[in-house]
Amino acid sequence: MKLTCMFSFTLLFGATGLILFIHLQDLSEIVQQQIPGSKLNLKAGQTTRKDLCTYNSPFEKTEESESVQRPNQDSVSGPVSPMQFPAFDRTQNPKPHNSRELEGNVLDERSAGITKRQRQLLLKNNPYFKALNSSTVATSVQGDTKWDKLYKTQEERKHLIRDVCAKYKSNSKKTITPHHVSRIFVEDKHKLLYCEVPKTGCSNWKRVLMVLEGFASSVKDIQHNTVHNGNHLRRLDSFDKQGIHERLNAYTKVLFVREPFERLVSAFRDKFEHPNSYYHPVFGKPIISKYRVNASRAALRTGSDVTFKEFLQYLLDVHKPVGMDIHWDHVNRLCSPCLIDYDFIGKSESMREDANFLLHLTDAPKNLTFPTFKDRHSYEERTTTKITQQYFAQIAPSDRQRAYDFYYMDYLMFNYSKPFKDLY
Repeated sequence: MKLTCMFSFTLLFGATGLILFIHLQDLSEIVQQQIPGSKLNLKAGQTTRKDLCTYNSPFEKTEESESVQRPNQDSVSGPVSPMQFPAFDRTQNPKPHNSRELEGNVLDERSAGITKRQRQLLLKNNPYFKALNSSTVATSVQGDTKWDKLYKTQEERKHLIRDVCAKYKSNSKKTITPHHVSRIFVEDKHKLLYCEVPKTGCSNWKRVLMVLEGFASSVKDIQHNTVHNGNHLRRLDSFDKQGIHERLNAYTKVLFVREPFERLVSAFRDKFEHPNSYYHPVFGKPIISKYRVNASRAALRTGSDVTFKEFLQYLLDVHKPVGMDIHWDHVNRLCSPCLIDYDFIGKSESMREDANFLLHLTDAPKNLTFPTFKDRHSYEERTTTKITQQYFAQIAPSDRQRAYDFYYMDYLMFNYSKPFKDLY
């Protein structure tokens, strides 16, 4: 009996001592945490609660990434949105990147807080990196700087537009409305937005978009009337506010331009030197009526023989007898490049090179290339610099200067030289 009591007492005493020991240990930790000025000994790389609360995943949508991009905006929405070339979109001093620089500098997980897995996904989804490593261009890129030259050209064109807009325009705080995007066509499968500038290959670009969208298997199968009257491609202004906002923020925005005088002559030849049931009565008749002395009844009735000199008089008249038309309006008014931050700027003068570069970057089918055929007035020579100068040789130097002033922003923004030496 005594032995049993002694054993029970010893067991109870031991349990009590253990509980007291544990309690004193907890109390010592609490006291240590409450001492003013005490430091937390975190190992290098250990994440604090504050870090966890403030860390933004590169894949996480933020309020800033949801906003419509402006020309001078320095934020990047999402990880790498389609065709947001990482270097020239966000740097002040453009520098060409090869794949090693892109991998080491732009997507450095140590400086950006990106995990190895996230970094791999970014590289995989970046169009420029993907194009450089694709089998379709590997042989042409390897040992050749052509691809890097095209990439650098895009950097320079975009920087010039931003510089001109910053100097001459005040659109940075202006809201984008459906009117601003009314000339932009949407291709959802490859996430392309193409702003139509007439007389810069827009018919063939629409053919390309229709093939990408799946409406046809070849650009050669699409007739001219189908391109312009078939309503196969949606315009961006046909979407609601959210649809416009999302596409501007996430899609590749594309703009192609042309030397302004050459584009003007091309439009005149197309619309006024050939039978046209719209431009002759709507534009030709009022132009002849106002600017031609002793016009014949036939000319006033049909409006079918407008001269280039009369056409230029109409263009430069503050009080035009009829309004402007998209075929000779400024690119700045058609596509709002100071308000919409275009990802790709192409030129008619380097159309094949620029177009095929863009198609590679957007993962277009390998057999799809930009068409070079001319499906209207195909027997005529294309409007060239030589032909343009022949038309403007009919114009007085003072009117040539006024025409240059009229298109001055297009000349400046897209880096075109003065077409005549006597212009200032």
